[in-house]
Amino acid sequence: MLSIMVPVFNEEESLIRLHEEIVEVCTEGMISYEIIFIDDGSTDSSWKVIREITEKNPQVSAIQFRRNFGKAAALTAAMRSAQGDILMMMDADLQDDPAEIPKFLEKLKEDFDVVNGWKKERHDPWHKVYPSRIYNAMIGRMTGLHLHDHNCGLKVFRAEVAEEIRIYGEMHRFISVLAYSKGFRVTELVVNHRERKFGHSKYGMKRFLRGFLDLLTVTFLTGFRQRPQHLLGAVGLFSFGIGSLGIFYLSMIWIFSNIFGVGDFGPIGSRPMLAYSIAAMLLGAQALSLGLLAELMVAYTGSEADTYSVKERIRRDNDFDDDSRIV
Repeated sequence: MLSIMVPVFNEEESLIRLHEEIVEVCTEGMISYEIIFIDDGSTDSSWKVIREITEKNPQVSAIQFRRNFGKAAALTAAMRSAQGDILMMMDADLQDDPAEIPKFLEKLKEDFDVVNGWKKERHDPWHKVYPSRIYNAMIGRMTGLHLHDHNCGLKVFRAEVAEEIRIYGEMHRFISVLAYSKGFRVTELVVNHRERKFGHSKYGMKRFLRGFLDLLTVTFLTGFRQRPQHLLGAVGLFSFGIGSLGIFYLSMIWIFSNIFGVGDFGPIGSRPMLAYSIAAMLLGAQALSLGLLAELMVAYTGSEADTYSVKERIRRDNDFDDDSRIV
């Protein structure tokens, strides 16, 4: 069954039409489905409309938040209540076309675990399009997963992906990256992007700043979660090394000037390099210490269970009889 998760925030005008389009596509394609609307603290009549939809269609369920917690929280709540083998994210503003559902399911059958949408022709203002392209390029460079549109609201993934990833903050846009880091197979699919007819965009410059900070977090979690000293230690050694070279240089100047009487370099205490070198050494020592503490936390908090992802298990009885079972 396909579970379609639709986060909602002040989208009262588009919900009925979105529901009708989803039902039409799934009915024509003979797709077993459920729709989960998550009202993320809407201040308009979105919840009232959602309740009316649930009364007419038993395959629709709904969750209402007490206030706005963000899209990641809404999707997390939907993942926990979803009953389908396949999960699909879809925005409620009608810019995501439900007609793309069969294409996503067909693509998933090609032995993929995650299919990420790609809005190749976008109907958004330029000040959203060009920063988005730069942002997607940065994600590809920093995470190793090169997709054209990480932030596309249309994504399809298997239920086991939802079981093994955790999203919060603005992490919903990194679902593909988190799945990729676990070893799941990820691909992308060009989708039809429609013009917005109701409401207004919820994305602004603040979202780009938050997204960049979350990108740093994801890069650290996916690349150095089990070996934090490799990152912090490298930064610490570099900083400590630069500071040590500065101190060594100044020490040589003092020795040659005051002991051997070679040259007149003046007092080293008034040189800015002394302060910079000491600061670099302190910063390096702190980074190395943090790296060691992080390694201790990784080693003793049992987080090693997250270092791998199981695709299949084979278990046999221990009595060595002929009734061995494969699970």
